[in-house]
Order: sequence, then C-alpha cells, then structure tokens
Amino acid sequence: MEKVVLKATPRTATGRQVRALRRSGLLPAVIYGHNVEPISISLEGREAGRVLGRLSSSSLVTIDLEGKEYPSLVREKQQNHIKRTLIHVDFMVVSLTEKIRAKVGIVLTGLSPAVKDFNAMLINGLSELEVEAFPQDLPASIVVDIAALVKIGDGIHVRDIILSDKVQVMDTPDEMIVLATAPAKEEVEEVVTPEAAVVEEGAEPEVIEKGKLEEEGKKEEEKK
Repeated sequence: MEKVVLKATPRTATGRQVRALRRSGLLPAVIYGHNVEPISISLEGREAGRVLGRLSSSSLVTIDLEGKEYPSLVREKQQNHIKRTLIHVDFMVVSLTEKIRAKVGIVLTGLSPAVKDFNAMLINGLSELEVEAFPQDLPASIVVDIAALVKIGDGIHVRDIILSDKVQVMDTPDEMIVLATAPAKEEVEEVVTPEAAVVEEGAEPEVIEKGKLEEEGKKEEEKK
C-alpha cells in the first residue's frame, strides 16, 4: 500500500483567526488519539484537498508534524457546502502494532446477468462492513462484483465476501449486501367501454361514481 504523507505545521490560530488562516490557503485540522493529546495543526489547503479527496475513512494517512510522523485515520471532514472545499479535518492517531475496528465502504461493480437477461431489480442491503485489522492492513473499500447475481433471487451476503487473511469481518455472515428481485409490475391503465361502465343492479359503485349517480337521481326526482 502506498504511504500517504501530509506535511503539517503547529497551529495557534483559533476562533475568528481561523478564517484568516483559510484565506491564506491553509486548512485547519486537529490530530488526537493513541497516546496523543489533541494538537491543532495546519495543512497546505490545496494539497490536502487533493489527497484527502481520494481517501476513505479507512485509508491510512501519515501526518508529518515537524519531522515527527503520526499514522492516522480521517475521522471527520467538514466542508463548505457552497464551494465544496474542506474547511476542517479531524485525524485520529492509531498504533500500527494494535488492531482496530473500522467501517469500510462497499463498492458494487460489474454487470449482473439477472439484470441484463431478466430485468431484475437490485435491492441494496449493507453499504459498509465493520472489519478488524492493523491500521496499515485496512482496505480503502470492499469491491463486490454483482456478476454473481445470475438469476432472480440470487443474493450476495457477508459470508460471500473474501478479503485478505489480515482482515476479519465482524458483521453477521447472513446479512445481505445486495439481492436481485423480480421487476416491479407495470400498472396497466384499464380502458372502460360504455358497455362495461353500466353498473349491475344491486352492485355498490365506487365512490368516484357515487356522487354522479346521486346527482342523476335528484334530477329524476325533480322531473317528477
């Protein structure tokens, strides 16, 4: 796995001063975690945005703070909703010699014969798996090939996922990830002919027609 390193500098700016920091092109962040008290840091904004944009929450990133390296996982990313740029990041420092549990996202790939040949619909179950591993062995994502869904009724469950022997899946084996189901029946609009519209004697008409029948009855009474 490629080692991802972000260089950081200590940050003293807080509160309103952080806005000026962002305007200067820096990204405020904090690191905390394994044997580390929270440390406020700054990252080069453009470089950090480029690197963090391709990392998941289970991707290991090393924060280089004045020559000292902190292996970390991204725990929270705050973003400007208008500009879609990062405004703050939390990094959790981890130990490379201790296993941790983390959520890893599932990515569906491939083409399902059930969809192609039988117009099946796919129902998604789990979107991520909880795994246990050393931080450096955590997968960035879990890729699931839906080509295994050959016919309607086929499904892929947790027990079907094969990962490295360094990674242990913690979810229940029978939990469903994706299922191929029969296509939804299209509603066909019924065409009613004048003959079919005649209400049989003694039959209770639908409410939408009841008002019309009552109105016609009143007209007949008035004629009498």
